[in-house]
Amino acid sequence: MAGVVVGEDGVARCPWGDGDPVMRGYHDEEWGRPVEGEAAYLERLTLEAFQSGLSWRTILLKRPAFRTAFHDFDAERIAAYDEQDVDRLMNDTGIVRNRRKVEAAVTNARATVDLRDHGGLVALVDDHRPDSWTSPTTTDDIVPRTAESLALSKSLKKAGFVFVGPTTMHALMEAIGLVDDHLAGCHRSANVS
Repeated sequence: MAGVVVGEDGVARCPWGDGDPVMRGYHDEEWGRPVEGEAAYLERLTLEAFQSGLSWRTILLKRPAFRTAFHDFDAERIAAYDEQDVDRLMNDTGIVRNRRKVEAAVTNARATVDLRDHGGLVALVDDHRPDSWTSPTTTDDIVPRTAESLALSKSLKKAGFVFVGPTTMHALMEAIGLVDDHLAGCHRSANVS
């Protein structure tokens, strides 16, 4: 059980956001902040799927290469990928080379394009925002999934998405600020004490 830690800079943070400069930057500048637009949502959804089984730090270090390889997460461009594009991505040492995840990214881009006639990806994800949320006090209070992330997972699967399990969708919801899992007292928490 860990609560907030005060870094050498005197700032209170979630324990995972202190120390390593890559993780600190992500914690302080991005995690839990809203993003805008289809490409930003598709990027976060795609990277959360690629992160499965790996450290988030690994994904952050590879994120510039992912953005290049996946055309800045332009859904239409990715949706048009064929087997040659999948092979290109499988040979790209800058990204995580997992065929199932690469193919999932293409499938999810196609599903994103299809969703445009039904409100779009952004609306579908945002519709699963919890009515209320209380920031956890310690790391033991953080849950890996919620009823809302399960419902989001089901809605996305029904729309043709893959690699969108409820734990991965909770991570997405944390990353884009639909839930605030910064510990209470963290300088980024909505519940700073």
